[in-house]
Amino acid sequence: MKKSHMTLRLLFTLMMIAVFVACASTPQQTSTGEHIDDSVITTKVKTLLANDDFLKSFQISVETRKGIVELSGFVDSQRAVDKAGQIARGVEGVKSVNNALIVK
Repeated sequence: MKKSHMTLRLLFTLMMIAVFVACASTPQQTSTGEHIDDSVITTKVKTLLANDDFLKSFQISVETRKGIVELSGFVDSQRAVDKAGQIARGVEGVKSVNNALIVK
């Protein structure tokens, strides 16, 4: 009886370790938590850009990976580039912004 309990505990412990290792992030991969955080950041940035009267007419793409926001698309002035970058930097959780917006 004791032997079967010990075996079950050992198997349970090994399964838990496997779960934690499988969910850990690597340099090439993001963990589930990081992916969710990035999705929240992307949503917040998109919402703020869409609600800004000056920027809402532009189609600005937003992607986030490990807290780094990338803005891409076309705008009509450097002022729009600067403002979009400023908005993105103001969102909680953003580590840096790669502002690849192009002025047409």
